Amino acid sequence: MELAVQLGRLKLPNPLLMASGTFGYAREMDGLVDFRRLGGIIPKTVTASPRIGNAPPRTFETASGLLNAIGLDNDGIDYFLDHHWPCLSGLGCPVFINIAGKTDREFPEMVRKASGIPGLAGIELNLSCPNVTGGVDFATDPEACRRVVTSCRERAGEIPLIAKLSPNVTSIVDIAQAASEGGADALTLVNTFMGIAIDWRRHKPILGNATGGLSGPAIKPLALRCVWQVARAISIPIIGVGGITTLDDVMEYLVAGASAVQLGTVNFFDPTAVLRILDELPNAVHSLGKKSIIDVIGLAKGWQPPK
Repeated sequence: MELAVQLGRLKLPNPLLMASGTFGYAREMDGLVDFRRLGGIIPKTVTASPRIGNAPPRTFETASGLLNAIGLDNDGIDYFLDHHWPCLSGLGCPVFINIAGKTDREFPEMVRKASGIPGLAGIELNLSCPNVTGGVDFATDPEACRRVVTSCRERAGEIPLIAKLSPNVTSIVDIAQAASEGGADALTLVNTFMGIAIDWRRHKPILGNATGGLSGPAIKPLALRCVWQVARAISIPIIGVGGITTLDDVMEYLVAGASAVQLGTVNFFDPTAVLRILDELPNAVHSLGKKSIIDVIGLAKGWQPPK
């Protein structure tokens, strides 16, 4: 069974990646996951300068989901390159860098730094973090999105560029089209949905940031809808993410039009899920009468309601 997938200039050994912010810098999962079997790892977002993140509490468990307002807590891109990349580069699978900028200028400058990393599989642009000031600005306006992706494309050279988009918009297809026109090789759909938890006894929000991003199984139907809509509208490859915990979840995203998926919140309660799903994937593809994972991608894109 051929499980390799192609996303523009990016080739992955299989379609299962670890989502940014849920897999740490990989060393946290050492001993639990065989990194060499993964389709890829996207470490925690890094920014141009160190960030201390939001005030606690930063997470709150909901029904079938998790609210988080971490606030991109990290030590900055220079620290990442000096202290995290030497370990990440030797894991035996494709490894990416996920970056977030506060301004139009920060994004391409960080891409310039990242483009010099030996062995880097690609760059994911976090245009859509809902937990920092201005974090979703570049993924809610098509022109801003196009402008940032274009400037990053100019600095990235031949390195694959992935735009991670927000679902907190009126039309995600319009934003996806802008990212595609800007030169993104692929799209990650989607980041977390904006939500809030209230302590009614104390009359105040529970999270220190008030609002947070909702992830986990609760958002899967919403994220899956975004993937299906974008896949039907434009041809750029899609990486689906949101609520994936089982083989069925993965297959739904692939058939909807995603060429790959990212596992996120499941890593907090079942970090070995990715290996189980990977073992089950060939039989699922065979059950559809297909010989390759590529043959199942987008099978539902052409569906039309009966007249």
